[in-house]
Amino acid sequence: MPDVMKVLIDIMVASWSVLLDAAPWVLFGFLVAGLVKAFVPEKLVAAHLGRGLSSIVKASAIGVPIPLCSCGVIPAAAGLKKQGAGKGAVASFLVSTPETGIDSIAITWALLDPLMTLLRPVAAFVTAIATGIAVNFTEKGEPAAEPPSDVAPSGACCSCGCGHNSVEEPGVAQKIRSGISFAFGDLLGDVGGWLFGGVLLAGLISVFVSGQLVERYLSNDIIAMLMMLAISVPMYVCATSSTPIVAALALKGISPGAALVFLLAGPATNAASLPVISKLLGKRATAVYLAVIVLMSLLFGVLANHLYGWLGLNPKSWVNGGAHEEGGVFAIASALLLALLVARSRFAAWRAARQR
Repeated sequence: MPDVMKVLIDIMVASWSVLLDAAPWVLFGFLVAGLVKAFVPEKLVAAHLGRGLSSIVKASAIGVPIPLCSCGVIPAAAGLKKQGAGKGAVASFLVSTPETGIDSIAITWALLDPLMTLLRPVAAFVTAIATGIAVNFTEKGEPAAEPPSDVAPSGACCSCGCGHNSVEEPGVAQKIRSGISFAFGDLLGDVGGWLFGGVLLAGLISVFVSGQLVERYLSNDIIAMLMMLAISVPMYVCATSSTPIVAALALKGISPGAALVFLLAGPATNAASLPVISKLLGKRATAVYLAVIVLMSLLFGVLANHLYGWLGLNPKSWVNGGAHEEGGVFAIASALLLALLVARSRFAAWRAARQR
């Protein structure tokens, strides 16, 4: 029994250490996500996502900062398709949005290193464009979608300030309150549980996975990347919660390339969302969608390893370059605040479900 208690304490201490590093940046990321939600009109997003390469690039760029998980992005993508977006643009949005976001970029900076913080959104952006272009080819021969009747023509009012006489625009303070409410309510409720699950899994990895084990089975970079693919493709993991998992594996010796494969493929695919994506895009387009994500993840994994080597960074200790000092009062307060906010959002969701 004492041994069991010691192991449990070790897991909790390791998980708490990860949370201390991550919490301030997670809170900052959610704050910025709320401001993005408040000041970027949804109609403006939909208006630019038709068909063609420019729409694919725009959809990829729009999705990068938006913090939605692989299941949460599906309703948003379905709404874009209903508003006239092409399959390529929808596929690009489905890839770039869950693979990265302002919150996950912030936590990547906190737990990994500056280079991975830059590589992650760039790889997500390029992967999204490649996926959108490939999916666009599956649309050949299909009739063009008719513009939805409830969307105003491009010359009419959108977010340009014209034609808003009949609808009163909310003020800046109201927009900020609405965005903060969304970020620390709905959004945190969606991903908060998964974030703490990732932190706990990071603690488990720290305690039970030894450097010798990683060296023995994951020393070959290609095998390590293929294993990360096999684990991440069917697994449900959001961009934010995948980061502490990767940080724990990195400290045990996993290469940056294998880590990036997990960060790209995990959030963009899972066994639960693929059937829904199949209904949204079609079976052929979904097969292309999955194949491009897998190939691009492997390609960027190989590029990441070469880049770290070219810059003279030791692939086996790359994450140590992003190590931070032990959390002080601010980090502890942030961790406690984050835990309270997640608990509040989960309780609110539970109470709402009980009242239905």
